[in-house]
Amino acid sequence: MRSSKIVLATVLLTFAAAGNALAFHEGGVAYCDGCHTMHNSSGNAKMTVNNLAPGTGNAFLLQGSDQSSTCLKCHSGSTTSSYKVATNPVPAAGAAPVQFTPGGDFSWLQKTFNATVRGKLVTSAGERHGHNVIANDFGYVADAKLTTAPGGAYPATNLTCSSCHDPHGKYRIMDAAGTTVAVTGKPINASGSYGQLPTATEAVGVYRLLAGAGYQPVSVLGNFGFANQSPIAVAPSTYNRTEDATETRVAYGQGMSEWCGNCHAGLHNVNYPTSLIHPAGNGAKFSATIVNNYNSYKASGDLTGTVATSYSSMVPYEEGTTDLATLAANAVNDGTKTQGMSTSNNVMCLSCHRAHATGWDSMTRWNNKADFLTVAGMYPGSDATDLEAADPGTHGGRTQAEVKATFYNKPATAYATFQRSLCNKCHAKD
Repeated sequence: MRSSKIVLATVLLTFAAAGNALAFHEGGVAYCDGCHTMHNSSGNAKMTVNNLAPGTGNAFLLQGSDQSSTCLKCHSGSTTSSYKVATNPVPAAGAAPVQFTPGGDFSWLQKTFNATVRGKLVTSAGERHGHNVIANDFGYVADAKLTTAPGGAYPATNLTCSSCHDPHGKYRIMDAAGTTVAVTGKPINASGSYGQLPTATEAVGVYRLLAGAGYQPVSVLGNFGFANQSPIAVAPSTYNRTEDATETRVAYGQGMSEWCGNCHAGLHNVNYPTSLIHPAGNGAKFSATIVNNYNSYKASGDLTGTVATSYSSMVPYEEGTTDLATLAANAVNDGTKTQGMSTSNNVMCLSCHRAHATGWDSMTRWNNKADFLTVAGMYPGSDATDLEAADPGTHGGRTQAEVKATFYNKPATAYATFQRSLCNKCHAKD
């Protein structure tokens, strides 16, 4: 039986090469020296980068100057690898990030876009593009505008990767039905992110080491303990990839919106129209009308789709089950699972947002501040030669490459010549 192993704590935490999960974390606590240093050095190199006094190391004996900086020592880079969640160095102006994990690329947080629209300067600040984790060694700082989590009280000055991910991987899935517990239980044998089943004697870790009920980082003072358990989901083993040929389908099972509600409780709602907040959660099942819209919708003006081929990774949903085998069967990247939704499925926060960051305000998956997502059969951009595609009101200062990257490099021809908002995948108002 393998010993339990752990996390640096960012969203996509596993090495995956040629379809094999070669994990450092293995769903639980890894070797201590992977994240910590006992004497402020490793391989004869000093760990501190901020000129601390002699004999003084980083907080919590971390290798980085803070939690997220420690994570990004491994989870960032300039080449695409499944365990990387931030392009580093941050791409130059006009160049697109290169990490395409389902959660998005944190480097969008350091890309601010400006455009003059009808004579007025319009700015899309980097800090509006996602969760502003603090990683001082990599230039990530606290959100200057939102001092607490929207809909909650979690302080922005304490937001790190370990605010969401348990840095010691103690939450575990006990059985094939997705039963999840904290701290106690069978030892963790493997990651639970890819559908591996627990055995009679060994558990698997929770999806992406997302913390569960009762969790609160020791670095945060006050009462911010999680009320809700870790969500259930399964990803294909290779997931950091462009979708120019086939989509990456993460099989979200249950509990994602409830988990987001640990910090954003005021935004969590499962009922409509009793609240004007968009419903999301285990109880927010799709109506027959929404199901028909989703399964029929191919693009603006085209409702000829069928349920067999209607799934879109740009508008995912929860399947409404915690059964790991069922979810694992749908978690693919080869285009073999394209079936759409049913009334047993539900909308979730990640139907519209990515968990880390995107190129758009409010970390949405697509631009919600323009009439069109594609123009004249192409993605808009400040460098477009077509006059319509070069309209600043459509691209907001982004180049065509940057806009295309927000769609994970799907060809513009996957959408209508003049494609409107992907809210219409469910609502069909275009």
